[in-house]
Amino acid sequence: MNGTETIFFIGKPGCGKGTQAKLLSEKTGWPVFSSGKLFRAIAQEDTPVGRKIKEENDAGLLQPHWFAMYLYLKSLFSITEDSSAIFDGFNRKIQETELIADSMRWLGRPYTAIHIKVSDETVLERLEKRKSIEGREDDNVVEERLKEYEIHTIPAMEIFKKDGSLIEIDGEQSPEDITIAIQKALKLV
Repeated sequence: MNGTETIFFIGKPGCGKGTQAKLLSEKTGWPVFSSGKLFRAIAQEDTPVGRKIKEENDAGLLQPHWFAMYLYLKSLFSITEDSSAIFDGFNRKIQETELIADSMRWLGRPYTAIHIKVSDETVLERLEKRKSIEGREDDNVVEERLKEYEIHTIPAMEIFKKDGSLIEIDGEQSPEDITIAIQKALKLV
């Protein structure tokens, strides 16, 4: 890859988006903007918004698209035109993906969406392990999160497919092999 790049990670909960975004950032020096981290930080606040975000996170629900897009745009607008960036988890609903595609076209920024594909069985296994390590509340409602993925995220990915910006990566491999596949797909190795 040459020049400025914008990478969006997409996939089921527990597919490894956050891990792979972090590893890509370590290789490239590009900053990572994570919707999950931003929402979890807001959920810690003792405010009406913080309590509502926590309630919906704990129930396994996706946050409202307008709130996710507020956080996305705030992050996007902090990037200079000659900087690359990685976005983790901002494109989970159709409205979000449409806004991302529109904003990228408007800014003239090339972008790639990386879909890390895993089975529901792998998700259940990985989230059970993560729950025992990190204790994330949203890992208690995996079935609801998978249902939200089916309803919202699968249709949203069609926008990236139509744009020709979607790369699919087999997420059933080891984290190291996933990293290599992503770097090859992005022509970084």
